[in-house]
Amino acid sequence: MQKILGAMRRAITDYNMIEEGDAIALGISGGKDSLALLVGLARLREFYGAHYRLVALSVDPCFDGKPADYTAITALCEQLGVPHVIRRSNLWEILFVTREESNPCSLCARMRRGMLHNMAREAGCNKIALGHHRDDAVETFVMNLFYEGRVGCFSPVSYLSRKDITMIRPLCLCSERDIISAVRREELPVMGKTCPVDGATTRQKTKQWLIAMEKGDYPGITKRMFGAMRRGNISKW
Repeated sequence: MQKILGAMRRAITDYNMIEEGDAIALGISGGKDSLALLVGLARLREFYGAHYRLVALSVDPCFDGKPADYTAITALCEQLGVPHVIRRSNLWEILFVTREESNPCSLCARMRRGMLHNMAREAGCNKIALGHHRDDAVETFVMNLFYEGRVGCFSPVSYLSRKDITMIRPLCLCSERDIISAVRREELPVMGKTCPVDGATTRQKTKQWLIAMEKGDYPGITKRMFGAMRRGNISKW
């Protein structure tokens, strides 16, 4: 976890993500990335220069009409001294029953993000931290280029004027491999995936393409692409 903490601190410093007195909402899905984010930011409070408050927020899509079990996540939050707020939703019903979406990921992400923004404001937070890492950034860049014909990605820090809230991504300099390793060593309670389209998304196809490139003729391509994004200041990287 020390390697993750070092990369997080560097990202927070490089992009000025956290300031004195910030109240930060953590988007906690229960996946490996969000749990690494939770543990990392909770531990950084002990030695980071600025004082900040954390609250963990989970939006439950209630897949198959059933509430997810966040018991282990809540227990971890209690150990770390971070309040955990869970909001049940009817996202699954809207996307898969009412609308019968065949490609629901984009709409689901927007709806969950909207709920998260509202929860953050209700919790008195001025910032939201998400668990996107370096590989996510490269995958998004490739998807935008290949599928939309544009050069761009999400940014490390984004101000949302309509909600008057700032989005930060403290894991943005961490590789997915390092996150997986840290989560395993820490034995964090990663929740199982229950989304009906998990593993069959455009992002998953892009991830597999990059993995094939890494294993084939272009080892290190993901790291080099990320470096090019930063040198080119793509989307404020």
